[in-house]
This record gives sequence, structure tokens and C-alpha cells, in this order.
Amino acid sequence: MTNETGIPASSTSPAYADGSLRTHIKRVKLGLLLSALAACLGVSIIGGLLLAFVQILLGLFNIGGTVPFESTFTSGVTTGLQLAALNFVLFLVTVPAAWLALGLSIGRMPHRRIAARTPYIRWAAIWGAILVGGTTFIFGLMESIPTAIGALVSGASVGALAGVGCGFLFYAIVRPDEQLRDVDISVF
Repeated sequence: MTNETGIPASSTSPAYADGSLRTHIKRVKLGLLLSALAACLGVSIIGGLLLAFVQILLGLFNIGGTVPFESTFTSGVTTGLQLAALNFVLFLVTVPAAWLALGLSIGRMPHRRIAARTPYIRWAAIWGAILVGGTTFIFGLMESIPTAIGALVSGASVGALAGVGCGFLFYAIVRPDEQLRDVDISVF
């Protein structure tokens, strides 16, 4: 049995079912772009603030963690924080990398009908830690293993903190809970 358009009648959905089967989610690309820009800026600001805090602590306790090419854990922590603070210098690389990582993780969640806030924040923090921690680990590994571990710890911490902010920002822009809940049941 077919209707007047030639499509089988059993495959057409009623007009009132359109809202519950919504496949187009608005503002995802805008949310990804602004979150990637915020990630680049956030990593630089958080890295700079933590670097200043660590330098103050190292000075108070008279720990020599600022000696260049010293292969220690504290040298790795300061190296990782320095790299994070200078993240904005490579924004032509870091913004697309963050956009890609966020797009393949939290950018797909609204289309999978995930409306809760926690998965967005969790996965943004995980990818922030992976991207920043991995980069600082590689640069720390060029010096020594203890330096690489210190750089990994500090870089992953900065990336996770920036990722939490990006997850909140993406969720606030896209508002998947409202878009997925918005069901049109009109029959006119």
C-alpha cells in the first residue's frame, strides 16, 4: 500500500513524531569552535598561574627546581607548566587539535541523545589531559624520564582543568537537554 507520493505508507512517520526523532542539533559547531578557543586560552592562563604558584612555593621552600637541564621531577613540573603557559604561541596548531578532539568526543554526544551534563565535562577533561599531558610528556622525555613524568603530571593537570571549563562552555552553548527535550506535538 502506497500513499500519493509513492512512498509505502508504513515507512512514513506521522507529523506529530517529528520532534521526538530530531536528528539536527543546533549550535554544535559554534560550541566546538568556542570551546577550542577557550581551551587554548584556558591552558595558557591556568599554566601561567600554576607556574607562578609553583615558583613561589619552590622559592619559599628553597628547592632548586628552576635550574635548566636538571633532570628531576620538579624540573619536569616547571617544564610542563612553562609549555602550558606558552600554549597560545602555537594556537594555529592547538585550536584545530582541540576542535578535532572535542568534535570526535563531546561533539557527537548530542546526536547520540546524551543530555546529562556530566559526560560532557568528563570527556572534555579527559581529552584536555591527554592532549596537554601528552605534549608536555614528549617534550619532557627529550631530557629524561623523571622530567617527562613531572611534565606529564603538570600538563595533564592543566589540560584537565581547562577541559572542565570547555565542557561547561560547550554544554552551555549547545544546551542538549533543551534541544532533545523539545518535542513538537502539534497536529496542525
